[in-house]
Amino acid sequence: MMCSSFGARVAGGGGVALVLAGRRYRLEFDFGQRLFAERLGGICRSVWNTGLEQRRAYRRRGAFIGYEAQCRQLAEAKSDPDCAWLAEAPAQVIQQTLKDLDLACRQHGTWKVRWKSKARWRPSFRFPTAKHIPVERISRKWGRVFLPKFGWVRFRLSRPLGGSVKSATVARDGKHWFISFLVDDGLGEVGEHARPGRHVGVDRGVVTAAVTSEGEFFDRRHAGEDGVSSTAPPVEGGDSPGDTGFLSAGEAIRYRRLERKLARSKKGSNRRRRVVRAMGDLMRRARWRRADFNAQAAHRLTRDNAIVTLEKLNVRAMTASVAPKPDPGKPGGYLPNGRAAKAGLNKSILDKGWYGLETALRSKARYTGTSIRVVDPAYTSQTCSNPLCGTVDAKSRESQADFRCTSCGHVEHADVNAAKNIKARGYAAGLVVSGRGDPPGSVKRQAPRTIARGVGDAPRAAA
Repeated sequence: MMCSSFGARVAGGGGVALVLAGRRYRLEFDFGQRLFAERLGGICRSVWNTGLEQRRAYRRRGAFIGYEAQCRQLAEAKSDPDCAWLAEAPAQVIQQTLKDLDLACRQHGTWKVRWKSKARWRPSFRFPTAKHIPVERISRKWGRVFLPKFGWVRFRLSRPLGGSVKSATVARDGKHWFISFLVDDGLGEVGEHARPGRHVGVDRGVVTAAVTSEGEFFDRRHAGEDGVSSTAPPVEGGDSPGDTGFLSAGEAIRYRRLERKLARSKKGSNRRRRVVRAMGDLMRRARWRRADFNAQAAHRLTRDNAIVTLEKLNVRAMTASVAPKPDPGKPGGYLPNGRAAKAGLNKSILDKGWYGLETALRSKARYTGTSIRVVDPAYTSQTCSNPLCGTVDAKSRESQADFRCTSCGHVEHADVNAAKNIKARGYAAGLVVSGRGDPPGSVKRQAPRTIARGVGDAPRAAA
């Protein structure tokens, strides 16, 4: 039983940007519908991989094939007895798969688009036409939707749809199936924030998920009873026994037991699959809690601030594993490279959900008119935030939480100090500079021409 929100931007009439909201609900498939959904997901995966290989084969010989040509070939393949399984899937679903492939290849290039592995990809498919998926409300807690070749399927109505349905995506998450409706709720993008003068900088960390320049700490471990933030910094560190991330204390103990059981199980055995499934169930709860935390934090930040400034962080590169170091004196051996320590850091970064918070901020900002800015993160944690100082010194960062400037003696929480530097950089980056280099409204003015050139200078001759 879960519901979440997301959004998509579309162009409305007269060039007005409209926002399509997302509504996610848990489906209640029967046994036959569940089997067909798995099969339909496999068909879409095969169509994606075959279409991608065909595009790459054309590129190898200097040719190109697009969506229209692949759709024609797909219609011809349905009449082939060897490809009769294609006819089992609704036509709009596999055509939408080719559309998604075409969009991915145009945006990222044919060689950068990934295959959909059976082991790493969760089955999903999309119904793009609203008239083919009518939705009805059964009771206060239940609704139903008609899916082509599925029939009527019930879903848990955990929140109202709030608008007209445009499309629907069905996907499996663990042992449950979910449907995500793209809904036109009639709301457009907000052009101006209700508090245009509010500006905040946000520093993301491995101990505290996010710290603002106003001294507010966003983290699940020390959030208040009525929110997701606190004005008091955390006492314990990120690797302390009390920090279990988005798992409860009991779930963290159970997960460690499952890890030990996994190490004793034989690869490919049924027992190992059961253990992996149980570990996945726990991690799924943590993932949902993390997404809920990011949504609440983003709502608070965008509601109260017209400008939110973040560091420009490449999370994927920051969480990449360390390359091995071959030992030149020992063929086949490797030198220590700090892989275990880097793996722990990667786990802490991913557990805090840095990228998820940025995505949630950009999604919520469309409803409040908040501007999301990103700045260079270099030396923000080593720079003194005192406007009269600004000294950059690594020794000023005495510990994870303590900052004491070696020049002026300014003392502050290290994360708050970094957030203030991020805010200052975001403010500087947001200034609109005029042609002569001064911000609008600047009191600096050039002297009159007679004074600038000298009072006694003779006027220039007309050209």
